[in-house]
Amino acid sequence: MALGACGGEDAKVAPGPPPPAARSWRMGFSPNPPRPSVQDVLRGIDLWSPRAEVAIIHEELPWTKLLAGTSADSIIDQDKQGLVDYLRGKNLSLFYMLDLTNGLARDEEAPQLVAARRSLSEPAIQQLARTWALAVQRRLNPVYLGLAAETNLIRLAAPAAVYQAVRQVANDTAAALAAAGATSRRFISVQVETAWGKLGNLPGNYLGIEQDFADFPFMQALGLSSYPYLGWSRPADLPADYYSRLRGTRTVPMLVCEGGWASQSTAAVNTSPQVQADYIDRHATLLDSVGAVACLQLQFTDIDITSVPAPVPANLPLFVSIGLADTQFGAKPALSRWDALHSRTRA
Repeated sequence: MALGACGGEDAKVAPGPPPPAARSWRMGFSPNPPRPSVQDVLRGIDLWSPRAEVAIIHEELPWTKLLAGTSADSIIDQDKQGLVDYLRGKNLSLFYMLDLTNGLARDEEAPQLVAARRSLSEPAIQQLARTWALAVQRRLNPVYLGLAAETNLIRLAAPAAVYQAVRQVANDTAAALAAAGATSRRFISVQVETAWGKLGNLPGNYLGIEQDFADFPFMQALGLSSYPYLGWSRPADLPADYYSRLRGTRTVPMLVCEGGWASQSTAAVNTSPQVQADYIDRHATLLDSVGAVACLQLQFTDIDITSVPAPVPANLPLFVSIGLADTQFGAKPALSRWDALHSRTRA
């Protein structure tokens, strides 16, 4: 064609930028809304599903209903199946995390158990947990199924009996799932900043997670709960082996199943929307360094704290601004960084 001669024989075409590196990790969010309404749940999913491949449901067990005698299958039919069908209708794979203790206070048992004056250390309660997990596997069939969250933090913060109950339930549930021929990959999550000795009143020296590997030998993947702004001031300060040091020489797959970086400062955290955006890019290098299989944020939007029923957990303000959009679904600078990563070819 004549276009090939434009500019003359010696014309040079400047090379374009190199294509972005392929990513190994699938990206996604949970359906947690800024406010507890069906409208906000659906609006959020509609906005984030085009920029995701995975959805995660991360929740405490429905202890009140289970203790009242409602079957696990009935609870799933009523409370979960429609949501999961909607997510799968968006071509999203499902991950599911069972949270056995209080997700915002790891020194305590699940609030519904506390209200009922029951404990995870009871054999009957442990049986209910196994029954629920088996029903989740059977009815929802997630690709990855987490059996305990932030085990290293529970071990440090909770009474020994609570940690031992978590360990017992997770291992017994893994055995029951294996016996049932479950296809979901079973995992537990660890709290990364705790492993680095950076959370709360820890002395700051690296602690590792060797005990977690010993206590949960069934794990087919290692989940990471990572909120680095609780221990570091800038994303650039995160060590290059932030994730890889936890795994060591093992080859177990790693996935970030919750986490992020706040965009609003509090008394304990100094940050900004731009710092949050920088974290998205820094986090990508950490995910690449371990060939992660997934990166999931629980919040696509910020949490409207005025919609949280009293009593509001004292540490909740630390997490309300980790969304990539604000409470009115307006995009923050971090969302464009996320979208750029999502455009990378997946290996």
